[in-house]
Amino acid sequence: MGADPPGTAIARISSFWLADLAGAWIFYTVLPAWPWPPPQFRRIARFAPWIGLVIGSLQAALWWLLTELGWSSIALAPLVLGFGIWLSGGLHHDGLMDTSDGLAAGVERRLIAMADSRVGASGVLALVMLLFLEMAALIRLGSSAPIALLLAGFWARVAPLWAIGRFDYLRPEGSAAFHRRHGRFFLDAVPALLALPLLVWLADPLPVLAGLPVAVLCSERLGRRLGGHTGDSYGAALVLTEGFTLLVLSLIPAAASI
Repeated sequence: MGADPPGTAIARISSFWLADLAGAWIFYTVLPAWPWPPPQFRRIARFAPWIGLVIGSLQAALWWLLTELGWSSIALAPLVLGFGIWLSGGLHHDGLMDTSDGLAAGVERRLIAMADSRVGASGVLALVMLLFLEMAALIRLGSSAPIALLLAGFWARVAPLWAIGRFDYLRPEGSAAFHRRHGRFFLDAVPALLALPLLVWLADPLPVLAGLPVAVLCSERLGRRLGGHTGDSYGAALVLTEGFTLLVLSLIPAAASI
């Protein structure tokens, strides 16, 4: 039997990747599922940055619309952040709280505390501080907030890709272990790389790329502290990257032009 024609092979790969994208849409958002194709979930992390662009675009649209209606940045910041949390189902913020509780529990009880469905004081404080940070950054960004939300949503979802490719998964039986099992770091980076030209077209390269070191540092820091990653710490790396990317963008002069 001969090899498949190039066109057939490309069509097959495209159908697999489209199914992965459909799975990412379902897994990472509360938005209605697509009627086609049937979703796959094994390699959805590679399309998480695209889902971040969708969520960031919806947040940006809400910011722009309400700005046109006369809303101030102080009123918009908490509303738009709450909208983003709702769109994602709060999945990643739950991971931040669980990871914070685990880090506060000490090495021996770390994974036990992270698996506990109850939220401790450390988890609540971490979430409150992150939301305050994000609100302050968005108020400071003002009219640049819509593009900043887009960039933060994108880079936030690059962070777990680094964590998946770089660190062992700490719970082989865990519900998020499939990310590590089926991950292919260089292939998983392709969708994010394909999105970069669009982002550079929208804004200057400096603010566009500002979130990359943030994503790497957040994933690295958590991975080193925990000795690996879990599904909770993937979520924690995501929301921390989102918050600190907004903060960085609010501090660099070039962000005024985005």
